[in-house]
Amino acid sequence: MSTQTAACAAEFEEHRGRMFGIAYRMLGSAAEAEDTVQDAYLRWSSADRGQIEHPGAWLAKVVTHLCLNRLTSARARREEYVGPWLPEPVLTGDGTLGPLESAEQRDSVSMALLVLLEQLTPVERAVYVLREAFAYGHREIAGLLDLSEANCRQLYRRAAGRVSAPKPRFAPDPEQWRSLVETFLTAARDGDLTRLESLLTADARYVGDGGGVVNAARRPVLGRDKVARFLVGVLRKWTGGFSLTFAEVNGEPALVFDGAGVLLVDFEDGLVSGMRSVMNPQKLEFLQRQLSHS
Repeated sequence: MSTQTAACAAEFEEHRGRMFGIAYRMLGSAAEAEDTVQDAYLRWSSADRGQIEHPGAWLAKVVTHLCLNRLTSARARREEYVGPWLPEPVLTGDGTLGPLESAEQRDSVSMALLVLLEQLTPVERAVYVLREAFAYGHREIAGLLDLSEANCRQLYRRAAGRVSAPKPRFAPDPEQWRSLVETFLTAARDGDLTRLESLLTADARYVGDGGGVVNAARRPVLGRDKVARFLVGVLRKWTGGFSLTFAEVNGEPALVFDGAGVLLVDFEDGLVSGMRSVMNPQKLEFLQRQLSHS
């Protein structure tokens, strides 16, 4: 590798984290985010460096436009997706998606928000992500998207209005969360429906993403009694046949069942109000690689 090529690659690496963070929030897919960053590198390596005044802004613009192109085809694929679609889970305790020090930063990668972002047009999503997750100003966003500043402000208002922020969650500290979840898992594993139902809110909701690849509920399971009965079967199998790890996934505490899936559990007033489970093995590849390197 020549000195010039090495310098080019090193400068690109300085911005890789932000580019991956933008792409993941735009696409909801770690695999596609990686591909997008690689495409950006190919453009970077062949560009005239003398024409690039601000590398970070140049790369952010390239990645954003590559994501806009990908979102068009992604929408068509998701319309044909078997069962509920959830984003690919990503371990975030190691800073993979950037700093998550505030509630706003954590919400920017939460499963709940990423699902809501699916309601937006690609350009609305770009404006919202750049503004909310990366604090770009409207003038900067206008430059990245080749739009007027007034248009970007209008797009942001429209996006913010369509994406009603997820309601504040009961957020116990990790140890308290773990204790609550272990109690919940024990009731499911023991088949104790009465105990399990007492740990669920009346409007509890379970959403599972198997993508038609593994056996999973094709529709959300709604209501305390239905969710309890469904979970007895699912969690008894998972807790009995797979190793269990507690980890931070998409900015939230989660359960990782090695080789089976990831389960995120939301609490409301100390009770389980919602669960999202990703079991599609294709969506677990990035997280499995993260675990193997940890």
